[in-house]
Amino acid sequence: MKIMIMDGQGGGVGRSLVEELRAAYPEADLIAVGTNAAATANMMKGGTTSGATGENAVVYNSGRADVIVGPIGIVMANAMLGEITPKMAEAVASSDARILLIPMSRCNAAVMGVEGRKLSDYVKEAVEKVGI
Repeated sequence: MKIMIMDGQGGGVGRSLVEELRAAYPEADLIAVGTNAAATANMMKGGTTSGATGENAVVYNSGRADVIVGPIGIVMANAMLGEITPKMAEAVASSDARILLIPMSRCNAAVMGVEGRKLSDYVKEAVEKVGI
């Protein structure tokens, strides 16, 4: 199974996802795709198979992943202080991959029905749903 973990900014959410996914699915092909080099590097420290950075990396890998996991902003143009380009958001949202999004309130968007839980709880839930 090829799992694309996408994040921006410092890559902290992505790294948490990578660490949990590596523990749960040791044989999976984990690919860190960051909107910037710092995010990619931080995710790779968590144990990915490979990593890539930037808009083209997002577009290319979104079409080849079985699962895409990341903060909700990865499907919102101009989210993460402008790091998510419209082309990135479109590539992720249009992918045939299963998309698992972590709710974050820093995107100026609120998802109704989402409970105010800790980030680590959402990460664990996303990891569990990868295997479903």
